[in-house]
Amino acid sequence: MSTTRQNGSLYTNIQGNIATIEFGHPASNSFPSELLGRLAKEFDAISNNDEVAVIILKSEGQKAFCAGASFDELVAIRNLEEGKQFFSGFANVINAMRTCSKLIIGRVQGKTVGGGVGLAAACDYVLATKAASIKLSELTIGIGPFVIEPAVKRKIGLAALSELTLDGTNWKNAYWAKEKGLYTKVYENIKELDTEIDFFAQKLASYNSQALAEMKKVFWENTDHWKELLIERAQVSGELVLSDFTKKALARFSKK
Repeated sequence: MSTTRQNGSLYTNIQGNIATIEFGHPASNSFPSELLGRLAKEFDAISNNDEVAVIILKSEGQKAFCAGASFDELVAIRNLEEGKQFFSGFANVINAMRTCSKLIIGRVQGKTVGGGVGLAAACDYVLATKAASIKLSELTIGIGPFVIEPAVKRKIGLAALSELTLDGTNWKNAYWAKEKGLYTKVYENIKELDTEIDFFAQKLASYNSQALAEMKKVFWENTDHWKELLIERAQVSGELVLSDFTKKALARFSKK
């Protein structure tokens, strides 16, 4: 059952040396700022937990994986500082995932938009169902996927990022995402997905944890500057969200 809490939910279950982090929100598993902050702190905590070798990141329910950042908070932004703080939410999570010493397996069971695509891209290995279509619709409301761009481009390359960003009104299906490198494998249904994730996580967790941690460092080489870069990108989005274009676009969207 999905959570009804307006600030969302976050649960971590550790079995053996595998930690499963599950987030949820009644609005298609979107993220209010508070929940993003909790998720970033959770990655930091597990990074320092010597008992954990591998992390599985998943969301509640059987429909959307993640609808991105909270729309209610987005429309409530009144000034640059609030805008920068809002968009720093996913910046902090991506940086926490990047610097986490544990490999992160993403479980994407359904559609994902905006920041949710960034979340998937920041995982080290992603398994999905055929229902896991993706979309970056930020340009349609006058902003852009600036904060998540480094993570997404790192996974799928500039050409695919350009296609995904500029064609912001259309969904790309899970097989497109697999072809471009965001997903590793795509399964027919959630049952098959969960069976494979359990098998793969168990196998990965049986390896030398020190070797896994060193491999994680290799995967994320040359990203040390992201701590500053993603916050700079958050400021760009924070400025754009105050533009007349975006205010009008959000007003139209709110009436739908």
